Amino acid sequence: MNRLAQETSPYLLQHADNPVDWQPWGEEAFSQGRRERKPLLVSIGYSACHWCHVMERESFDNPATAAVMNELFVNVKVDREERPDVDAVYMDAVVALTGQGGWPLTVFLTPDGEPFYGGTYFPPEPRHGLPSFRQVLRAVADAYRERPEDVAAQAEALVGALRRSAETEPSREPLTESLLAEAERGLLSQLDPRWGGFGHAPKFPPASVLEFLLRRGRIDAARLTLDGMAAGGMYDLVGGGFHRYSVDGEWLVPHFEKMLYDNALLVPPYLHAWLLTGEERYRVVAEQTLDYMVRELRLPSGGFASAQDADTDGVEGLTYTWTAEEGAPAELLQPFEHGRSILRGELDEETRMRLLAIREQRPQPALDDKVIASWNGLALAALAEGARRLASNGLLQAAEELGELLAADPLWRTMRDGRAKFPAYLDDYANVAHGLYELHVATGDLRWLRESRRIAVAAVERFGDPERGGFFLTPADGEKLVARQKTFDDNPTPAGSSMLAFVLLRLARIWGDDELERLAVGALRLVRDLLPRAPSAFGWALCALDLQLSPPRELAIIGGTDTDVARAALAGFDPNAVVAFGPADDVPLLEGKTLVEGRPAVYVCERFACRTPVTDPAELA
Repeated sequence: MNRLAQETSPYLLQHADNPVDWQPWGEEAFSQGRRERKPLLVSIGYSACHWCHVMERESFDNPATAAVMNELFVNVKVDREERPDVDAVYMDAVVALTGQGGWPLTVFLTPDGEPFYGGTYFPPEPRHGLPSFRQVLRAVADAYRERPEDVAAQAEALVGALRRSAETEPSREPLTESLLAEAERGLLSQLDPRWGGFGHAPKFPPASVLEFLLRRGRIDAARLTLDGMAAGGMYDLVGGGFHRYSVDGEWLVPHFEKMLYDNALLVPPYLHAWLLTGEERYRVVAEQTLDYMVRELRLPSGGFASAQDADTDGVEGLTYTWTAEEGAPAELLQPFEHGRSILRGELDEETRMRLLAIREQRPQPALDDKVIASWNGLALAALAEGARRLASNGLLQAAEELGELLAADPLWRTMRDGRAKFPAYLDDYANVAHGLYELHVATGDLRWLRESRRIAVAAVERFGDPERGGFFLTPADGEKLVARQKTFDDNPTPAGSSMLAFVLLRLARIWGDDELERLAVGALRLVRDLLPRAPSAFGWALCALDLQLSPPRELAIIGGTDTDVARAALAGFDPNAVVAFGPADDVPLLEGKTLVEGRPAVYVCERFACRTPVTDPAELA
């Protein structure tokens, strides 16, 4: 065993028996590099990553390759999900070097942490124009030893580029409705007119962009993608939930890993499409996806596991694919690999449950059971809204238990087996604050609204940039890497700065707090000029801007969530309304608002100017 044996990350533990002398990220590795005058080889991946497993089998489990690594480098393994800051810095460096990124990420550093070379997957033998991994190892070690000036110059140039990327100046141009209209036009021009989605294969689920299109009333464009994704293949017709992405343009052949964040992010657009169209198939997809999350990913702690592997027993998709002899309807089988097929089409509920029972008897993919605060914040938002829209007590209980776990102070990044590790990052704070707000709307419990504000204000204090606006990924008192990053695009979860801006705008309207709105607008100004140029990369920033530019609409609801008037107020899709349940005099929107002659009431307000309170649900229909 190497030095990963004491870690909590399932990804790091997968590599604890490699003959490579891996060690976790930390000062000990850098000290060893300085002492032995060796560069560091940093390998970054995650437990559900198919090509990470491939590179492990081909190279890291190979004694001859491991011997070269141990002789020439200090070898460090990083779980990108535990350390998004490390991943972000060195992914940017590799993209700057090679023009592309991905996992596994292989990056070579000086003992001061400065990157000077890198790439993604390297094969064990020369293949498709790629050198073998051992060739790369020897060439990098030779360059480090024999051409130190070149290495130093390359490292200096890369670090300079990384630092400049965090010094983006805010746009001085106004934030206007025309930005949203231009983004819409750009998205529609990129839309696949047959299968939906944006661009060509591989296709990733564009959850934030779908949410933006639905907010803007572009229902047909959103439906094309929602229908294409749900047809079967990337969507699991038997067990519910979505696989990571489709390798083709038709959403048919997936990369079979299932990530918590994809499923959490896709629930709201399917719910909202159901509300806007009345078509039951969207409700079914949302409900089955939530059922999958609770059935397969929920842990005894109340938290949700981060992912299920793409492979079972080393074969990708083995659990999820079928033959006709296994009882699947032959007319729904689409050829895949190894004589097995993917299901696409419509399953009646009886057949679906029969196939699920068969499938549950098979070997199952590995579960990465670490709880990531950021992704669980997204899951909390999906569970809370799902519980409310679907009138599900089971989902509501799961949401409340998750809220209890996430409301801990201080917030952590990951938890496994009761052990919290690493301070929380920007996206942890932003997504948890978002989820707690949605939990307040689902339960009417003011505790969750106050917790949402507490965490959002703490995020401003820890991550805010008073000089240029916006928010850093890491806190001011966090570990100092070669650059302190700001991330702006949704890759693939909403950018932390965009989500925090969205949360701050909602809270600003409930608290009447102009400073919170100013901070949110400051974050949007940093991406203002990017929105019309690359709208598919900035879906959540577009949602936030749509909220910021919308006429304020505040709903102060006095009485519980189970009252007829409250249900009527929240029945439709009103994405730019903010909601607070009372009574409570410490929340400005609720101040002075009471029951009306003992009856629950809804106060519809605009910038705190409220109409006559409504007690009759029919008036809100």
